[in-house]
Amino acid sequence: MTSPSLMRLRGLLRKEILQIIRDPSSIILALVMPLVLLFLFGYGVSLDAEHVPLAVVLEDKSDAARAVGARFALSPYFDVSHATSLHEGEELMRRGEVDGVLHIASDFSSRLASGQAPVQLLLNGVDSNRARLVQGYAQGVLADWAAQRVARGEPVGRPGVQVRQRVWFNEALRSTNFLVPGLLTLIMTLTGVLLTALVIAREWERGTMEAILATPLRIREFLLGKMIPYYLLGMSGLVLSVGFGVLVFDVPFRGSYLALFILGSCFLLASLGLGLFISAAVRKQFIAAQVSIISGFLPAFFLSGLLFDLESTPEFVQLISHVVPARHFVDISHTLFLAGNVFGVLVPSGLILAGMAALFIFLARRQMSLRIES
Repeated sequence: MTSPSLMRLRGLLRKEILQIIRDPSSIILALVMPLVLLFLFGYGVSLDAEHVPLAVVLEDKSDAARAVGARFALSPYFDVSHATSLHEGEELMRRGEVDGVLHIASDFSSRLASGQAPVQLLLNGVDSNRARLVQGYAQGVLADWAAQRVARGEPVGRPGVQVRQRVWFNEALRSTNFLVPGLLTLIMTLTGVLLTALVIAREWERGTMEAILATPLRIREFLLGKMIPYYLLGMSGLVLSVGFGVLVFDVPFRGSYLALFILGSCFLLASLGLGLFISAAVRKQFIAAQVSIISGFLPAFFLSGLLFDLESTPEFVQLISHVVPARHFVDISHTLFLAGNVFGVLVPSGLILAGMAALFIFLARRQMSLRIES
């Protein structure tokens, strides 16, 4: 066996280094991707529910009732706002401005000594795990309040404060009801971004793009030809997933199927536009796949609210999440499945997705023009 030639080895190393320098995307992937992953895992992932927006309705103005409200205001788990009536508190939760309503009835203090002082807690049950956490936090706050009264020798009654709970939207607190609608987003992201990110890069890599460019085909026709098959695939996956979720997992669907079709189309077009933009900008399939995972799949997984509570993340993470299309479609799918046609949520999210779809498709067309001219 002959030893490796140092001259050939040096030449090969020089070629590889020059290739990396000429294609800086490899350097970017090597240096930026670890930073992005650290950012996502360090700041974007949190399983704790903190600063839960809670509306407190104090119909009883006694010191005892105010003390209960004050205990919730002092808790680090809640951001308390006051509502003048139970109806106003329910409306705040319906609009998504609070995740719970604490209702203290007008006869709270008069019934406290007899042990029949009800405190009602309404919770948003779309995210069952979060609802359970909030329920535990509320019970802990009430337990602390009762312990303080006992320590001061004040009556709390037997059996003390009774919490009457009612969970909205996901009464059974089934995590499946929360996960299945959210997974639609991940499935459509895989089809929309990851697959289309390879289609143009594949043409460049195989050398067939030159043959295509020699034909009279225009850019918009070329892009449409690349988008339509994946749009049909994506919508077929949406139909199958919804049918599977409703029929097999028994997840309720309370909204409009037409609204799901229109808004799902907006999200899928945004994903297709992003994938085509990546594919037009990158000529290598491997790099296109890596970029699509970083810009499409990982944000959809971590910054969409699919699994993790975004309200517990730092504010700048929440701001960044608004530019992730998946975040808006997770809101749409959760609303359509569990709450119904709440147009105050559906219309703004749908308009944002439509704007993102137009932007990404425009960028893909522009990038394709630049590639051809260069």
